[in-house]
Amino acid sequence: MNGNEFQNGVQRGLPVGLGYFSVSFGFGAMAAAQGVGALQAALISLTNLTSAGQFAGLTLIVAGATLWEMVLTQLVINSRYALMSLALSQRMGQKISLLPRLLIAFFNTDEIFALAMARNEALTVPFLLGLGVLPIVGWTLGTLTGAMAGSILPLSIRTALGVMLYGMFVAIVVPPAKTDRKILWSVLLALACSSVFGWVPQLKAISPGVTIVICTVLSAGLCAWLFPIAEEEASV
Repeated sequence: MNGNEFQNGVQRGLPVGLGYFSVSFGFGAMAAAQGVGALQAALISLTNLTSAGQFAGLTLIVAGATLWEMVLTQLVINSRYALMSLALSQRMGQKISLLPRLLIAFFNTDEIFALAMARNEALTVPFLLGLGVLPIVGWTLGTLTGAMAGSILPLSIRTALGVMLYGMFVAIVVPPAKTDRKILWSVLLALACSSVFGWVPQLKAISPGVTIVICTVLSAGLCAWLFPIAEEEASV
């Protein structure tokens, strides 16, 4: 393994690892508030490394959703990672075997993908593996710390920590929604769809997993139909 490439990847991934620690602290605290043990919560983060997927998965677990609902929800929420991995494969400067390919795919999150694609040189296996080390460590340790703190903190503070999730999503969605009407419409459509399922008595009986899938697919499909991306724009 090229030591310089690996070290360069680790250095690039340090800010992401620190950011993941703070965000996953909220997941750990929320998991503890729902009765999930600290080690169990840390194991979830260690084996998943997906913020939205984990929060949605925790909601489904608490609601007693079926395994198929969990699988379908995760497939919809995390389907973007398949496309991101395909994009990374086009930037590789060498052929890679199966095991490194699986590890790179596991580490491939939104932030890691952005850092990798911003690199001018061809991507290498050592660089990508180094890029993923600190994020997975930060995500797992943040979850463990949050779960341990959440198990001893007063209920009022645990409840307040649970708001971190919503603050994270607001911080992600609001700035681009102010400047891009496509994002704004997708958010509003998803909000409207979710509200309908929450307010209409006949729809309240639908499980949370199915509701998440329907709202996600419907809002994304409508926006794709209303605001199609031209071929020239997609190739930029």
